[in-house]
Amino acid sequence: MAEETMNVDVNGDAALPSPSTFTTTSTTTWLILVLAACGSSAPAPQKPKTSAHTTWEDEEPDDGVELISTRGKMDPAQVEAGIAPHAAALEACYKSRVGKRRWLGGKVDLKWEIGGDGVLKSAQVATSDLGAWPVEKCLLEVARQMTFAAPRGGDADFSVPLEFSARGQSQWWDEAQAAQAVGSHTDELTACAEAAGTDPASVMITLYVGTRGKVQSVGFASTAQPIPDTWADCAADKVLAWQLVDPRGSVAKLTISYNAGATPSAPGDTEE
Repeated sequence: MAEETMNVDVNGDAALPSPSTFTTTSTTTWLILVLAACGSSAPAPQKPKTSAHTTWEDEEPDDGVELISTRGKMDPAQVEAGIAPHAAALEACYKSRVGKRRWLGGKVDLKWEIGGDGVLKSAQVATSDLGAWPVEKCLLEVARQMTFAAPRGGDADFSVPLEFSARGQSQWWDEAQAAQAVGSHTDELTACAEAAGTDPASVMITLYVGTRGKVQSVGFASTAQPIPDTWADCAADKVLAWQLVDPRGSVAKLTISYNAGATPSAPGDTEE
C-alpha cells in the first residue's frame, strides 16, 4: 500500500509556509514534520535560514519521527491539511513561552487518535524531552482544535514530531545521576491523582535544574495514555518546588520515570 512523505523544515525565526505552498507527488511510508523554532542547539556562527520549503519525494526520509496509521488509514495529504492551518500556532506555543530560558529545547511527539467518523478521540504528548509543560499544554490545546478527514478503514492514530532547538546549552545528567538527584521526590506526585481522577501510567518527566538545585522547568509525556491536564498542572507545581543537587554554574537536564509499567487507568479509577 503506497503512502506518502512530507518534510517540513523551519529554522530560525522564519514563518511557516502557507498551505498553498505545499506540493505533492508520491510514495513512502512516513510523514515527518520538523518544526525547529529557534536555530541550532547552541549559538551558530551561520545566519539561520529564513525560508521554509516543503516537498513530497519518492525516497526514504532523512530523519524525523514516523507517522504510522496502525488501524485505519490516514492519507498524509489529509493530515497535512489538518495541521497546516495551525502550524504557526504550534510554533508560537514555544516562542511565546521560552522567554530568557535559552537552554529550553527538545523534541515533542504529538499523537492523535481519530475515530472512523473523523471525530477527534484524543490528542496526547506521546514522547517529549522538551521539559516545558506550559509549551506542551499549549501544543495540546492547538492539537485538539484541529480537524481531519475521516480515515479509511476505521479508527486511526498517528504521531507528528515537532522539534524546538535551544540557543543555549544544558548539561544532561545520566540515569544514575537523575535517580540520585530526585530520590523519592516522585512519591509526592501520587497526590495529583486525586485531582485528576486518575494516576497516569509510564510518565516520562523531563526537568531542568539551575542555581542552588532549583527546578527551572518541567514537562511530561506518556506513550501509554493521554495525561490529564489537571494531573500535569498539579505535578508541575510540585516538581517546580523541588530543591535538588546544585549543578554549579550550569543548567542540568534530566529525565525520570513515574508509574513505570503500571496499567493505564481510566478517569475515576483511582483508589479511595
